[in-house]
Amino acid sequence: MDTQRMREGGAATASLVKAATEVAMPKRSFIRATEIWMPSVDGRHLEFSNGLYGPLSDFERVSRQTRFGFDEGLPGKAWAAGHPIVLKDLVGSYFKRGEAAQAAGLTCALALPLFAGDALIAVMVLFCGDDREHVGAVEVWHAASGAIEMRLVDGYYGTADVFEWYSRHTGFMCGIGLPGAVWETGMPVVLADLGRSRRFVRWESAERVGINRGVGIPCGRDPGDPWVLTFLSALDTPIANRFETWIPITNGTGLVFDAGYCEHGVDLAAVYRSVVISPDAGTLGRVLNTGAPAIATDVSLEPHPVSASVRGTSLTSMVAMPVLTAGRLDAVVAWYL
Repeated sequence: MDTQRMREGGAATASLVKAATEVAMPKRSFIRATEIWMPSVDGRHLEFSNGLYGPLSDFERVSRQTRFGFDEGLPGKAWAAGHPIVLKDLVGSYFKRGEAAQAAGLTCALALPLFAGDALIAVMVLFCGDDREHVGAVEVWHAASGAIEMRLVDGYYGTADVFEWYSRHTGFMCGIGLPGAVWETGMPVVLADLGRSRRFVRWESAERVGINRGVGIPCGRDPGDPWVLTFLSALDTPIANRFETWIPITNGTGLVFDAGYCEHGVDLAAVYRSVVISPDAGTLGRVLNTGAPAIATDVSLEPHPVSASVRGTSLTSMVAMPVLTAGRLDAVVAWYL
């Protein structure tokens, strides 16, 4: 009897250790790499500014040695178009780094230009890979001039084929659904639980494939020409393990927390209660101060309470992007990997 109990106890302990290890291990992000390109001093080219590449060091090396002219390559095309572009062919298209992307297993990219009025601030590029286990979506929505509905321009859905079909055959009026809510408010919208949100019209088809969270971000250059970027996360393959939105206080001297969620169970509203991020405070403060996107490669070095909030988690890096309207900073969206 004692021997049997010892065996059972040992098996239970091993099971608990295995479960704890699985929880502690970081989940593979839906986005494999992120980079920021900024105008050169003479304004004629886009030059590498910063990036997160994880283990894709060869692709990073090629990227650091590359630059783009106006309408050249994916960043240059987004610069010229003035709106986000989803490119699903990185090898047989105008994408300049096709061979390196193929070697890195990257199959899709989203380029997001950021403007202050007519002046280009930066182009952000997000890369996704071909993975049979990946479920989620990165979408670009647009409402044409005079249109009463916002329609899908393009997106990347991993293995969520049915959800993609449904999305391509769905339109959203202003104020309806996640894209419509962003269109109406002109501000980022975070839906931490799509199954319980009445604002997410596609919840039933999303639930079938395991998509459970959504973030919508306005990304048009002109308020009269609305574009919306949406990130839709699944439990096992999140777009990111934490999303936060911050808004400037009235006099523009700081940022206060607005909304967000954390896959590690951190209560962000409690962590950031009464916190004001000043323009000289880490990565978020830099975005407030410059109006340009920024990347933190080691969030443990960020000022308190950001650094304190990631202790005991697998979060190591952050991407922070400004939400701009005619050069005015309306919000900062940050996601952690």
